[in-house]
Amino acid sequence: MSRRAVQTDAQWERIAPLLPSDVGKPGRRFRDHRQVVEGIVYRYRTGVAWRDLPAEFGPWQTVWKRHARFSRHGTWDNVLTSLLTQADAAGEIDWAVSIDSTINRAHQHAATLPRATGANANHKNQISEPADHAIGRSRGGLSTKIHHAVDGRGRPLAVLVGPGQGGDAPMCLPVLNAIRVPRLGPGRPRTRPDSVLADKAYSSRAIRTELRRRGIVAVVPEPRDQQGNRKRRGSRGGRPVTYDIDAYRGRNVVERSFNALKHWRGLATRYDKLAITYRGGAVLAAIIVWLRD
Repeated sequence: MSRRAVQTDAQWERIAPLLPSDVGKPGRRFRDHRQVVEGIVYRYRTGVAWRDLPAEFGPWQTVWKRHARFSRHGTWDNVLTSLLTQADAAGEIDWAVSIDSTINRAHQHAATLPRATGANANHKNQISEPADHAIGRSRGGLSTKIHHAVDGRGRPLAVLVGPGQGGDAPMCLPVLNAIRVPRLGPGRPRTRPDSVLADKAYSSRAIRTELRRRGIVAVVPEPRDQQGNRKRRGSRGGRPVTYDIDAYRGRNVVERSFNALKHWRGLATRYDKLAITYRGGAVLAAIIVWLRD
């Protein structure tokens, strides 16, 4: 395996059947999927422009179009879901889920499309391009947030994107709702973690109420301003928030997950104009994590 390839033969055999086939379809045959996928991974790992892809991956137009098509049609999501199904059947998913976000600077090349700044983030349909292209203006300039929900070993279960100035708490429930792991046998897909670990940014009555309704243990500390407000209200403020401090120490896995994600320079800095293709790169990074594991 060369320095420019990241997948072993065994890993490729796991995802090759999950990619679209051109058998029995009219028109020109597909260029080798493995060659193209390695080109997509190389681009996001190194952050080079699509036009600067090495010739060994084939025409750069083919590589870009394949990635855009797989992102738009949900192919990358289907591959990740299949890997999660296999892992869950083998009992390899730790359902103590941690959730957080990381902010990434949007390069000037990513901000050339007209956009509705301040538009509502597209929470529910991540294969539909949001009006703001998931680019927002914050104190550091134009930026995008990647929201992750990871299992207890730091492997991604759900990936969403949003504008950089967007809050974390409004994205908590959409990220949790994006967790969907089908069973190999009969039964409904699993969507409910055993517990959710998150920092103080996710401390809100609405989030805690929803987690309680779904039977999920909330491991979320309460910020000082909420503590003071509760105490000032006396008995009307409700009971103090409790959480498992020892379990909360495991929340560092989501931070380590982001550290690994930002080794891919094309994700640490956003060069993609469309939120769909940028999120597709983040989902592809999650696929590689599960393949290696």
